[in-house]
Amino acid sequence: MDDIDLYPIGDVARRTGLSVSAIRYYSDAGIITPTRLTEAGYRLYDVRAIARLELIRTLRELDAGLVDIRQLLAGETSLHDLLTAHLELVERQERDLRARRAVLRTLVRQRGTAAQAALMHRLVSMPDDERERLIDDFWTEVGASLDVPPGFVDRLRTLHPRLPDDPSAEQLEAWIELADLVQGEEFRAAVRAYLQEVYGTFPGRNLASPPTWDFIHGEGAKIGEELVTAYRSGLPPQAPRAKELVVRLADATAGLTGGRSTTESRQRLARAFLVAQEVPEDPAYDATHGRYIALVTRINGTPPAPDERDPALFRWIAAALNATAA
Repeated sequence: MDDIDLYPIGDVARRTGLSVSAIRYYSDAGIITPTRLTEAGYRLYDVRAIARLELIRTLRELDAGLVDIRQLLAGETSLHDLLTAHLELVERQERDLRARRAVLRTLVRQRGTAAQAALMHRLVSMPDDERERLIDDFWTEVGASLDVPPGFVDRLRTLHPRLPDDPSAEQLEAWIELADLVQGEEFRAAVRAYLQEVYGTFPGRNLASPPTWDFIHGEGAKIGEELVTAYRSGLPPQAPRAKELVVRLADATAGLTGGRSTTESRQRLARAFLVAQEVPEDPAYDATHGRYIALVTRINGTPPAPDERDPALFRWIAAALNATAA
C-alpha cells in the first residue's frame, strides 16, 4: 500500500468528526489500531480504518458502550444484535424518564413534600396486581354500605384502569391522581354519598337495575351512537332515517317493560329529552364518580365519547320523535 492511501490523524479527525484526542483514546484502548506507524511515531489510517472510526462515532452518539463496540469490531456480535439490545435499553430509559417526569410535574403542581415524592414514585412503579388490588379495595369499601340494586357496584367495578406497558406522561399523571384519590377516605365517602343519593332512590334506582343498566350500556348505547352520527351529519329530524332511529330507541325503551312504543309514548319521550337538555351539569358527579371515570378513560387511552349532553342533540331527538306522530 502506498503512503498516498494513508491519512494522518488530523485528516482522519476532519473526515470522521472525531477529535484527535478521541482517536488516540480509541487506539490506546485497542478498539481501533492505526494502519501504520511511521518511524517518527505518527499514526496513519487507511479508508477502512476511517470507516470503522465513523461507525464508532455513530454508536457512541447513540450511547453504545465501549465493551459492546469492541465486541462488534472483533466479530463477537452483530450490528443488528448490538442495536437491538441498545434499543431495548433506550426504550427502558425512556419509560423511566416519563415516569420521573410525571412524578415531578405532579409534585411541582401540588407543591409536594418529600413524603409525597416517595409515594408518587411508588405509585408509578407499582406492579399490575397491586394496582388491581388498590382499585378493588376502593370499590369494596365504597359499596359496603350502599343501598342500591344488586350487582350495581360490581358493574361499576368493571371499569378498571389498565396502565399500558409503555404509558405516556399524561397516562402516568392520571394514574398518580387516581391512585391518590381512591386511597383517600374523603374521596371514598364522597363517591359513596353520590352513588347513594343518585342510584338509591327513584329514578336512579330504576336506571341501576340490571335490565335497564344492560340496555343503557348495550343496545341503547349503540342506538345512541347512530343518533349522534345522524345528527352530526346534518340529517333533518323529519328525515325517514332519523325517524327510524328514534322509533328503534322508543321501542327498545318500551321493551324494558314488555311493550312497544306508541305515538303517545314517543311524545312523552320527546318531552323527557326537552327537559333533560335543560338540566345543568352536575358538579357533584364531576368531583366524584365522574372524576373516577374521566381518569380511568385517560389511563386506558379510551377515545373520548361523543358529547351526548349536547342540548341541540336532545332537541333534535325530540323533534324526530314528534315527527313520527305526524
